[in-house]
Amino acid sequence: MAEAVAQGAFGKVISVRGSGARVGLLPSSRLVPSAVRATVGRFVSIRTASSTIIAIITEVSSENLAETDEHIAVASVDLLGEILPGPLRPKFQRGVTNYPTIGDSVDLISSDDLRIVYEPTGSDQIDVGTLQQDPSVIAYVDIEEMLSKHFAVLGSTGVGKSTGVSLLLNEILKSRPALRIFLLDVHNEYGRSFGDKALVLNPRNLKLPFWLFNFEEIVDVLFAGRPGVPEELDILAEVIPVAKGLYVQYTSTDRLGLKRVDPKSIGYTADTPVPYRLVDLISLIDERMGKLENRSSRIIYHKLISRIETVRNDPRYAFMFDNANVGGDTMAEVISHLFRLPANGKPMTIMQLAGFPAEVVDSVVSVLCRMAFDFGLWSDGVSPLLFVCEEAHRYAAADRSIGFGPTRKAVSRIAKEGRKYGVYLGLVTQRPAELDATILSQCNTLFAMRLANDRDQSLLRSAVSDAAANLLSFVPSLGTREVLAFGEGVALPTRLRFKEVPAHQLPRSEAAISTVPSAAAGNDMHFVSAVLERWRGATSHRDVPNDPGITERPLARTMDAPMLQPSLGLDPDRFSLLKKPLR
Repeated sequence: MAEAVAQGAFGKVISVRGSGARVGLLPSSRLVPSAVRATVGRFVSIRTASSTIIAIITEVSSENLAETDEHIAVASVDLLGEILPGPLRPKFQRGVTNYPTIGDSVDLISSDDLRIVYEPTGSDQIDVGTLQQDPSVIAYVDIEEMLSKHFAVLGSTGVGKSTGVSLLLNEILKSRPALRIFLLDVHNEYGRSFGDKALVLNPRNLKLPFWLFNFEEIVDVLFAGRPGVPEELDILAEVIPVAKGLYVQYTSTDRLGLKRVDPKSIGYTADTPVPYRLVDLISLIDERMGKLENRSSRIIYHKLISRIETVRNDPRYAFMFDNANVGGDTMAEVISHLFRLPANGKPMTIMQLAGFPAEVVDSVVSVLCRMAFDFGLWSDGVSPLLFVCEEAHRYAAADRSIGFGPTRKAVSRIAKEGRKYGVYLGLVTQRPAELDATILSQCNTLFAMRLANDRDQSLLRSAVSDAAANLLSFVPSLGTREVLAFGEGVALPTRLRFKEVPAHQLPRSEAAISTVPSAAAGNDMHFVSAVLERWRGATSHRDVPNDPGITERPLARTMDAPMLQPSLGLDPDRFSLLKKPLR
């Protein structure tokens, strides 16, 4: 192409404005037919006295041209950057310092110039695919810029979004094996995409003690996502700090001769991440109920106790309440296990959320986001973590009346302040219009795949402040695996095609499920019974044989933690002692 362009002028500049120009396209029989094709999305180079300006065609028109005009068409171009001569070799930089003038020559960009634009500037680059305009040119992404300033992958269902995420994360793992990655896997797609580099967690092998939940989060669990009853919340806010204070007595003042500490004087709040026992919590509520003479007031306490007992005995919540206090203060072990410190050859954690009770998913995500940020904050960012949020619009919705407030706050905190503490954010969503615009605006590298919805497209336009925002008009017509990459992580706003992902790295959703029933499927009573066994096993304490979700059990305790004192619990017949038994 370069040789063809060199033989004749492709066009010349006829007007210049702030970030763009208009180019008159000249007729030339000396250009090969493929080079003459000037259409939207093609790059052009404008030769000036001191540099070569790189621009992209955003519109071509031959309307309203006078018969005497020497141009066959007029193209609008956006100015993106320029190639400057260097001491060793030419170098590309974004932005334009030397504007073109009227009459400057315009050519279709050559492969050599494209390689100068997209050549890797250091070892911190990953190969994600090739340019759509010239498949011989590799598209590189700068990891440091992409991670430290957050990134987002946007696209409708079926356009290759999950495959793109798998590609990006696998390339990041290759380039930065020491970086820890935490992926929220909403649909359990990625369990096999990262091989032995990832620890897969699900409700069966996760241990997330209830006392790690702050007050808002534990209330969300107890009330199953509904607003809490104010009277019951007041009781909880009073007794949780006292229950935490009782833990101090069990662990440090149980020996004879030591004076017991008043639990109220320790200074814990309902949000302090220290252990407490549910049996102590219920005892404290029961004790206060026993001092009341008003029957209607006792009912409030009784309802709260019943609510706690119901959640504690629900097998779906076993990951929170089963053996939650065995080993005492296990917070260090939980964080070490969740966030791979040390990594032990598995720097990545995949949190499969599909098996969790729907009422508790938001609270679990809130706890994980909050702990990831707080650990980065209090460790001064010594061990960087990439937190990838699949289906992000579920946790940080634009509509403040939807979803769980603390989850949105936790994600927003990572987006706004995380980079200062080594906590980076990756958002993946098919509905960017439903995602909090403030959070999306913090993502300085965007990978936009096909989006058909008008609201999603308009929100994307508002989020892209680059000179090539006109590229977004291509979003509805992008092919599968095609992506528009904007922002700090790429040299230029680029239309590229993600490279092929090996079969073993494809997310499970990529395995096509035929709508035609197979004759060999064996859909008999044994098949139905096996499905029911797995189904019921998801809501019981026992393990189901051959359950593909069971991949790895939590690590054994590696440090001695104080054991909590056993408790006799409460008398099950305590309510019968009341003068007027509660119904």
